[in-house]
Amino acid sequence: MVIWMIGLSGSGKTTLGRSVAVAWRSQAPNTVLLDGDELRDVFKFARGTAPYTIEGRRQNSDRLVALGELLDRQGINVVCCILSIFPDVRAANRTRFSRYFEVFMDAPLESLKRRDVKGLYEMAERGEMANVVGLDIPFERPVGSDLVIGSSGDDPDLDALTHHVMERAGLV
Repeated sequence: MVIWMIGLSGSGKTTLGRSVAVAWRSQAPNTVLLDGDELRDVFKFARGTAPYTIEGRRQNSDRLVALGELLDRQGINVVCCILSIFPDVRAANRTRFSRYFEVFMDAPLESLKRRDVKGLYEMAERGEMANVVGLDIPFERPVGSDLVIGSSGDDPDLDALTHHVMERAGLV
């Protein structure tokens, strides 16, 4: 099974995804976490601006999907944290994985700019960075996610959210 955590930068997808992976792993040790930023580093695709263009983001997405598919075919559970800006990829995921559960971390851009964990939004607004999803690359709000979590607050109950995801995904 694949749990696909999506949302804009700073929405909490990796934080919640890590927590879900730990909880799931306690029940099923054959569980791995895939994170879009970490995979860019693994594939040496985090240098310069090319990885952050729409084409670069498509390539990274394709790699994550292919890796997730490989693991899923081998009976390994996957929690994948990715912006997931391509609706066609999300739609195809529903048929390419044995089981697919999509979680959209929904936060207004203003909340994300206020939090700005990585400093991306501030750098983009100062003109020091381009290709930031939500600002100069559109983020089409997902339609049909299996679970939508409002993540505009600064102090979420991570344990409760983790349990909620696990419950809705049919894992508890």
